[in-house]
Amino acid sequence: MTTRERPDELVLLPLGGMGEIGMNIYCYGFGPANDRKWIMVDCGVKFGNDADPGIDVILPDVSFMESQRSRLLGIVLTHAHEDHHGALAWLWHKLKKPIYCSPFAAELVKHKFSEAGLLKGAKIHVCPAGSRFDLGPFDIEMISVTHSIPEPQAIMIRTPAGAVLHSGDWKIDNTPNIPPRMDDNALKAAGDEGLRALVCDSTNVLREGASPSESEIAKNLKRLITAAPGRVAVTTFASHVGRITSIVEAARATGREIVTAGRAMRTVIEAARNVGLLANAGQLLNEDAFGYLPPERTLLLCTGSQGEPRAAIARIANGTHPAIELDAGDWVIFSSKTIPGNEYAVSDIHNNLAAKNIRIITADEELVHTSGHPRQDELKTFYSWTRPELLVPMHGEARHLHFHADFAKAQGIKETAIIENGQILRLAPGPAKIVGEAPTGRLHVDGRLIVPSVEGPARFRKRLSFAGVVFVTVVLDDKGGIVAGPRIAGDGLPPETDDGENFIDYLLEAADDALETLPRNRRRDDDSVAEALRLGVRRAADVVWGKKPICHVVIHRV
Repeated sequence: MTTRERPDELVLLPLGGMGEIGMNIYCYGFGPANDRKWIMVDCGVKFGNDADPGIDVILPDVSFMESQRSRLLGIVLTHAHEDHHGALAWLWHKLKKPIYCSPFAAELVKHKFSEAGLLKGAKIHVCPAGSRFDLGPFDIEMISVTHSIPEPQAIMIRTPAGAVLHSGDWKIDNTPNIPPRMDDNALKAAGDEGLRALVCDSTNVLREGASPSESEIAKNLKRLITAAPGRVAVTTFASHVGRITSIVEAARATGREIVTAGRAMRTVIEAARNVGLLANAGQLLNEDAFGYLPPERTLLLCTGSQGEPRAAIARIANGTHPAIELDAGDWVIFSSKTIPGNEYAVSDIHNNLAAKNIRIITADEELVHTSGHPRQDELKTFYSWTRPELLVPMHGEARHLHFHADFAKAQGIKETAIIENGQILRLAPGPAKIVGEAPTGRLHVDGRLIVPSVEGPARFRKRLSFAGVVFVTVVLDDKGGIVAGPRIAGDGLPPETDDGENFIDYLLEAADDALETLPRNRRRDDDSVAEALRLGVRRAADVVWGKKPICHVVIHRV
């Protein structure tokens, strides 16, 4: 069969976001298997945790799309959350393709690109809700949805083989406190037109009912802020402009001045004002004004709801913030949900605040947060509007994806498909089928550098955290004679053995024995010497400690 005779296929290739929450990056291809044109939807990050010591940001491996760069037509963003666009500035040198996104997302992308010195070479096309444009064989329509950030959009992708709706992150909120509202008419029109596939958010699929409206959160925040006798600090996701609007309105209604703390908060507020949001917020004061305001007229809006150690509320809680200090009787409202993995860090902040006799209010006690993702009743409504032939769950861990597939079948969707990152799923024509694979994985941002995740420095740091490190040096002559016997230094080791012997001295004896018992002719070979010393030291440590430290041996020849 010639290339021209091979059928054109519409395929989906996730490089992140399947089987995980975060690092969303989905590639849609159209054409024959050996000559597909591609678009990329989103390019996000994950954030590091204790599993990756020293790593704050994790990126998707885009080597496959880099190999297909001549066929990659553009990058379309659903919205401006970091897990959907945060990898772009880091990976731009590999992709260098036009970006299509909402006005608010464009502001934040431009900010990141400007910081990275990339703005001059980037092509960022601003696409308000309702925009429609062509990228090769892809007819793209941006459809407004509601979420916990301004201007979220679902992406309608039409091709000669059929249409797919990529939902992005969404919820159904009929009373959002910032525009626009969800365009249910456009979603219903997509269903009327005939939708081959819906690739859909799975984050909250395990929860029954519907997510509360942002307007309910606004009422509760106003009630609490009104009742507070002294200072009130509210920490929330910096990107949640709707929540910031609610907090600002509550503060103004109760006669409080607003102090903002945290770089991310200030960046988002500036971006929001640039696109016409927060127009009635008035003056927002900087951190230096905090100490000059009467407590009952002060509201602090700050970052750090997820326990980030360098964020404002963490530094306030541990007493290291240079300009802000809370006193006994002040209130701190956590207007957020703790993301899995951040529980210990958030708990530390709670405990530090409690030790100062500061009142802490969380979503466990009061309705001060609502999710931006759909629960089961919202999914049912969305299905009824769009009526897809095929449902592909995305944006969720394995249990979310499997539950979502079963839930969709129970609602009458005939076909579902669960795939993993790196699998190429044919959406059309014909039944959904995995038709190929692409390399995928993760990269670590280590300081200012991008490094491997599997054999990178984080793996070594993790091993260090379990058993420490030992350095052994020895000086030998060319004939294997010992010029200067082993010397040992270490870190992360116990000070002494159970018998009270200095631990380093104990290891030094083991190194001496290992070197003395190694035949002279073998001491002429550096590899043999290094291995004998490494094994001797690690075995000795294991005998008295039960752990084997990392051991590095340095051999000098004279």
